[in-house]
Amino acid sequence: MDQALINWLRSSEGMAVLADLAERDLDERNILAELTRLRRLLPAERARVAVEQALLRRRAITKFPQANRMLFTRDALEQASATVIATHRANRMVSVGHVADLGCGIGGDTIALATAGARVIAVERDPIRLALARYNVDVLGLGSRVVFVERDLMREPPPSAAALFCDPARRSEGRRVFDPEAFQPPLSHILSWQRYTSALVVKLAPGIDPTVLPTDAEIEFVSLDGELKEAVLWAGPFMTTTRRATVLRSDGSWATMVASPSPPPTLSPPLTVLYEPDPAVIRAGLVTLLAAQLGAHQLAPDIAYLTAETATPTPFARSWPIITWLPFQLKRLRALVRELDGGLVTVKKRGSPLDTNALARQLRGTGQRSLVVVLTHTPTGPIAVICSADWADMVT
Repeated sequence: MDQALINWLRSSEGMAVLADLAERDLDERNILAELTRLRRLLPAERARVAVEQALLRRRAITKFPQANRMLFTRDALEQASATVIATHRANRMVSVGHVADLGCGIGGDTIALATAGARVIAVERDPIRLALARYNVDVLGLGSRVVFVERDLMREPPPSAAALFCDPARRSEGRRVFDPEAFQPPLSHILSWQRYTSALVVKLAPGIDPTVLPTDAEIEFVSLDGELKEAVLWAGPFMTTTRRATVLRSDGSWATMVASPSPPPTLSPPLTVLYEPDPAVIRAGLVTLLAAQLGAHQLAPDIAYLTAETATPTPFARSWPIITWLPFQLKRLRALVRELDGGLVTVKKRGSPLDTNALARQLRGTGQRSLVVVLTHTPTGPIAVICSADWADMVT
C-alpha cells in the first residue's frame, strides 16, 4: 500500500471496483480467478490492492459496522478494537472534551471518540496509516471533529490535549509481543506522558501482568459476548477504582463491576446451580465479590466455578441447572450420560488436564438431551458436574 494506491482506491474507478467485488464470491478458491480477471482491466498492483481491500472489508465487518466504506491494512485491523469496545472507552473519555489518540492506526478509536462528541487529535508516525485514518474519518462524516498529525512519539512529545489515549503496537514481524517494554511505544515511555497530563488511558492485552502497571491507576478488563478482549489502564482523573470488570454485548447491553470489600469465600460441593463467571470478572479478581452478590459458594479456593441453591440472573456469569455430580470416573460418567438420554455434550473444565474436545466426542450419545459436563475439583479431589444445557430441561 502506498499513497498512490490509496488515492486510486478513493477515486470513482477504485470505489466502483470495490463495489463490484463486494457482490462477488471471494471464496479462497475464487481469489486467483478474480485477480486474473481484474489484471485484464487494471495494472497488477491495483488489482491486488482492490482484492485485498475487499477481503479486509469482509473480515472487518465483525468489528466495524460500516466496514464496507472504510479502508484497512491487515496489521492495523488485527489490533483495532471492535466498535462496541471502542465506543465504551470513548464514552468514558468524552467528558474531558479534547482527546489525543496517540498511534491512531487506521482510525478506529478516533472514529469512536469523534462519534461520542470529543474533539480529537489523531497522531500517527506511519504516513500510510495516517492517510487511511483520514479517509475513514472523512468518509464517515467526522472530519470536522478531527485534526491529523504525523509525528514520531518516540522523538517528540504528544500534542496538548485534556486527555491522552494510546493503543501501543504489540506485534513484531507478525508475532505477538508480551514484554511491555517491547511495545511500540514502550509502556514506560507512554506512562512518562503523564508529565503533560495526568489523564491517560492505555489499551493493553488482557494477559498483561498487573505487577508491571502503576498502583495509582485503575485496570479494567473488558469482555465482548463472553470473550475476554482487552485490559485498559485508566490513570489520573479517570481512575474511579483499582480493578473493574466490564461485560459488553454486541446488542449494546453492558454491565460493569468494580472492586469492593467482600466477605471471605465459602466453599460447597455442587448444589442446584453452577455459575461460570465471565472471563473479565475472573481476570479482574472479582470472583469472590460476585459470589457474595449471588449468595453463591466456590467449589474450591482456586476454582472460579460457583454454586448456589437458587439461580439469580446476572450479566457477569453463565449458569446451568445441575442434574448431578460425581467424583470423576470416566466409565461411570459415560454411563450416567447414557442414563440421562444424553445426545450433544459440551465439556468445560477448570483445574483438569483432560482434553475437552476428545472427551466430548467420547461422551456424545444418541439421546435427545443436550448436556454440559464440567470437569473441575473440590478439596476432596476431581469431580464431574453434569448440567442441563437448557433451564427448561432441569431435573429436580
